[in-house]
Amino acid sequence: MTDMHTAERLLAAPPTRREYLRDVVASRDIGVVEKPLTLAQQIVNQAWLRKAIILVVIATAWQLYALHINNALMVPTFSATIEAWQAGIMGGDLPIKVLNSVVLLLKGYGVGLILALAFTALAMLSRIGNDLLETLTSAFNPLPAIALLPLAFLWFGLGDISIIFVLVHSVLWAVALNTHSGFKSVSNTLRMVGRNYGLKGPRFIFKILVPAAFPSIVTGLKIGWAFAWRTLIAAELVFGVSSGQGGLGWYIYENKSMLDIPAMFAGLLTVILIGLVVENLIFRNVEAVTVKRWGMQQ
Repeated sequence: MTDMHTAERLLAAPPTRREYLRDVVASRDIGVVEKPLTLAQQIVNQAWLRKAIILVVIATAWQLYALHINNALMVPTFSATIEAWQAGIMGGDLPIKVLNSVVLLLKGYGVGLILALAFTALAMLSRIGNDLLETLTSAFNPLPAIALLPLAFLWFGLGDISIIFVLVHSVLWAVALNTHSGFKSVSNTLRMVGRNYGLKGPRFIFKILVPAAFPSIVTGLKIGWAFAWRTLIAAELVFGVSSGQGGLGWYIYENKSMLDIPAMFAGLLTVILIGLVVENLIFRNVEAVTVKRWGMQQ
């Protein structure tokens, strides 16, 4: 009877939930939750400012070294180089040379990217394509592009086509090699996901392989750009004007021949500035909206 009465009492009045006690801590006792950064910490956290400081240090060291050796034919001062650079800009000669070089570079770079994409897609779609790309890459990637320029002049004559030919060679194999390596490193899980969705051929490449391998693709684009830029400047330095027009390399060579060393260094400085602009304004933004946004790169 006692058990029955206990059960009836529990059913009639179910037990209340026990209270969970917690200590309430005053806000003044918590301590510092958010602390403003110091000026030094704010400077360290700004990437552009850190790089600007590095450039200022390099320019200062250049200026001091040039003043120390006191030989303008060997190393002009940084200030003299800036003056020559400003004179070249205001005179209009330097912008025209830069435009000629950049237009020619973009033509060769674009054709090289299209061919690299075609070779890589063929390599991913068939074993013969894979063997073809690996064989051609092993054979032609170590071959300096500038070494093909005499052959290009023999085949195509003194013109832009010859320069574009060697630019395509310098871009094609670097981009294709990095892209192919990126495709091969894609995990089997992602590949199976694409196949489960019925993706085949080009759709499988562009929807699965390209996003997954994009860090390697961006690296290939950077390497291809650097190779093409160096090849173009070297070709203009060695072989001079193409089709009656001079580029930035010819500007450097011409001023060296006239012993205008500050202007020659101004041309070299322009090459460096273009490299900084392409890296920090183009490739860095491409990475920010792709691989960094996707969490594939810090």
